[in-house]
Amino acid sequence: MSIISMVLVVFVAFLAGIEGILDEFQFHQPLVACTLIGLVTGNLTAGIILGGTLQMLALGWANIGAAVAPDAALASVASAIILVLGGQGVNGVSTAIAIAIPLAVAGLFLTMIVRTLAVPIVHLMDSAAEEGNFRKIEFLHIAAVCMQGVRIAVPAAALLFIPAESVQAFLTSMPAWLTDGMAIGGGMVVAVGYAMVINMIATKEVWPFFAIGFVVAAMTDLTLIALGALGVAMALIYLNLSKMGGSSNGGSNSGDPLGDILNDY
Repeated sequence: MSIISMVLVVFVAFLAGIEGILDEFQFHQPLVACTLIGLVTGNLTAGIILGGTLQMLALGWANIGAAVAPDAALASVASAIILVLGGQGVNGVSTAIAIAIPLAVAGLFLTMIVRTLAVPIVHLMDSAAEEGNFRKIEFLHIAAVCMQGVRIAVPAAALLFIPAESVQAFLTSMPAWLTDGMAIGGGMVVAVGYAMVINMIATKEVWPFFAIGFVVAAMTDLTLIALGALGVAMALIYLNLSKMGGSSNGGSNSGDPLGDILNDY
């Protein structure tokens, strides 16, 4: 890997770490981070496939209250770097996905450390606010955010200094039962992540649409574009039914647009 590619990878890792807090440009999302790393290293196809697969897993990761979700940024960046160094291309995606799971847990530990270190910075910002020193407040704010970027950039840089031959030798030395098991386990974790999303958004009103989409996807040879078009059409139908159910004269709005319409008749 060239020096320019290594610098760009570290820069992408830095942006991914920052976006884990800012959530403005979504650089920390697996689909974006892996794609960018694949782009700057000349492995765009493998990066997109890895990012798309990890994105299905990360859909179920969310910060709820005091519970912090696994770190999607470190999992995405580190697994993409390992995929590139491994030199297996698309064939190494399944192994990289399985490696991403423990990396996400390690990233959670790093997140806790950085957030703990950020507490004194908050107190310094309070003191600066009492002094009316807005420039100091801005500087401390930027420094605290950059700490999140360094949290991902440093491990990414460390991985880049590992010789590619060592990574390739490690991956090729793994027995078939281990690689196959990791691939199966990674696929199961992706399914669990998607199931977590379904569990959060599932209601009795949308279950019929999910069942229809599941059957159509499993029983036909439609492309992802066709399935996406069907999903948009179903969403528009549901929104129109919601408006009809909520604006009916004399009818009760129970939250179920289909039920409200049927009750009106």
